[in-house]
Amino acid sequence: MAEKRILVTGAVGQIGSELTMALRERHGGDSVVAAGRKTKPRPELRDSGPFEFADVTDREVLDGVIKKYDIGTIYHMAAILSAVGEEKPLLCWNVNMNGLHTVLEAAREHSLEKVICPSSIAAFGPETPRDNTPQETVLRPTTMYGVTKVAGELLCDYYVRRFDVDVRGLRYPGIISSETLPGGGTTDYAVAIYYEAIDKGKYTCFVREDTALPMMYMPDCIKATLDLTDADFSKLKHHSDFNVGAFSFTAGELAAEIRKHIPELEVTYEPDSRQKIADSWPRSLDDSAAREEWGWEPGYDLATMTQDMLEKLRKRHAEGKLYQ
Repeated sequence: MAEKRILVTGAVGQIGSELTMALRERHGGDSVVAAGRKTKPRPELRDSGPFEFADVTDREVLDGVIKKYDIGTIYHMAAILSAVGEEKPLLCWNVNMNGLHTVLEAAREHSLEKVICPSSIAAFGPETPRDNTPQETVLRPTTMYGVTKVAGELLCDYYVRRFDVDVRGLRYPGIISSETLPGGGTTDYAVAIYYEAIDKGKYTCFVREDTALPMMYMPDCIKATLDLTDADFSKLKHHSDFNVGAFSFTAGELAAEIRKHIPELEVTYEPDSRQKIADSWPRSLDDSAAREEWGWEPGYDLATMTQDMLEKLRKRHAEGKLYQ
């Protein structure tokens, strides 16, 4: 019997695009179907395997993709992120909640093997302990994005208990990528500063210099996602809400690390509406549950990430492809 295929929703987004390529490298291009709502995929994503335009809130369309490609696993990465979610809260609720419910119902009715659906540190709020934030703690977010992530965790766990659907998820920290530009999140400054440092030698940061948040380099994000996918489901005590951490730093510490490579970098700080969101999130995470239940261990720290980021971005800049 042929192995069932994998579907990645939100495959044109920051995480989805790189996750799709990693899955195609692992399973073969034809085995991984990328799906996006309207944004055209980059050539390497479009040409390395099947691509479908699909709205995750449309059950008929999703069912059609599942049947057409004989899907067994869905990585549900489609979402409206935090900053955009505050500008368009009703859209955020519709995509994040109705889209998730559509995917979970499809998984139940089609008896899919697995659903991987990420959560976020946005699930936490100002009443949550901000340092070494526990796995089990107060979840009272103040953003619509955060509200959808808390509700999403609960809904995913409900489908595990009630319908025996294998659903797994991670609370992603801020994700830093050398391949994909930011997509409307509160931690976007930690990506944009690298691009601007190389392109202009200066950057205006939209959070305070002393703002500290948990972050992760994209290769570790992909590794964590695949490691959780591969874990023995019977050994998981948690399912859809794993804290995963790599390192934390302030905006000022990030700038200082980049200056070790680009000493002339000028950074100014002009906090905007995203500062309030950042102030409601953890400064660091306790991810002992992920380490104990499925062996999570990051591979990058701030110094090694910065060196790798700058090497890759400098190469793209020399080719005139920095923002492509």
